Amino acid sequence: MKVTALIMAGGRGERFWPRSRKSLPKQFLSLTDDGKTMIQLTVERISPLVELEDIYIATNKDYKQLALEQLPGIPEENILCEPIGRNTAPCIGLGAVHISKKYEDAVMLVLPSDHLIKFNKMYLSTIKDACALAEENTNLITIGITPDYPETGYGYIKFDSREMEGRAFKVDRFVEKPTLEVAKEYLASEEYLWNSGMFIWKVSSILKNMQKFMPDTYSHLMTVKESIGTPEQEMVLDKEFHAMESQSIDYGIMEKAENIYILPGTFGWDDVGSWLAVERIKKTNEFGNVVNGNIITVNTRDCIIQGGKKLIATVGLDDLIVVDTEDATLICAKDSAGDIKKVLENLKICNRDEYI
Repeated sequence: MKVTALIMAGGRGERFWPRSRKSLPKQFLSLTDDGKTMIQLTVERISPLVELEDIYIATNKDYKQLALEQLPGIPEENILCEPIGRNTAPCIGLGAVHISKKYEDAVMLVLPSDHLIKFNKMYLSTIKDACALAEENTNLITIGITPDYPETGYGYIKFDSREMEGRAFKVDRFVEKPTLEVAKEYLASEEYLWNSGMFIWKVSSILKNMQKFMPDTYSHLMTVKESIGTPEQEMVLDKEFHAMESQSIDYGIMEKAENIYILPGTFGWDDVGSWLAVERIKKTNEFGNVVNGNIITVNTRDCIIQGGKKLIATVGLDDLIVVDTEDATLICAKDSAGDIKKVLENLKICNRDEYI
């Protein structure tokens, strides 16, 4: 069966401010030493399985030109511009109806644009196994990441180790981000995986489940499908998308559907959620620092310092994040990295949109 992909690229990457901006969000930035942006790496990673003409990018209209510039091999009509953010279920539904308009049926990969993978061959092997299982019946497959520490910033998925299909386990339930104590219990039980947000299914399978569990959204999507390729396409999409309920695919479908399976992933996954991820992506020096740019450090340990041409000199610092751009500088304690979004909230309140 034909394998297609929808890459979700509409996020703002606010926890990577001030490098990530409204005009150039995280997925269009390079955070690795090879100079490739995160969305370019995502497309490259799946290229052995999916032809460029069968890769769709879901983003918003502000980022259409960025997507075309960074992904020149993908047809312009495959850049799907959401008129408004409506969470992952309508986004995935939009991709599904475009694929179903092109093919009678196909396997559909749903992938975030801002993850990094260390071991691509292992990743592809897992995706191939998921594709094979997705072709059977109306199975919906997700990839779970084997946790190696009690992370509180991820959702978890509990699986039933007694029910298996190949290497996949039957999903018991999806659970929200836990407290530290609960996360420790999940880790010790060895029955939970991190929710990666990666899904594999047949287009027909996900649309049947949308029809069953999200009938209003399904109805709007069918109207969008009828308009694809017509002069009214953009107008119809704008009207119907605004009318859809904002809903995640987890809550809307995955927590209710049957035939849900999870494949454990052990391929060096990182969701690159904040500046703290830079320590996992890049090597630290002998003092535990990750530096990039024109940097001099004195008695500085365990810091993340990202600059450019301007000299940054640090003296006597520990456990800080320093990010310097042309018009803004961030200085943040590592244990407060999750609060970087509050800077943006304050900027909005003060109407200082030029820094957002």
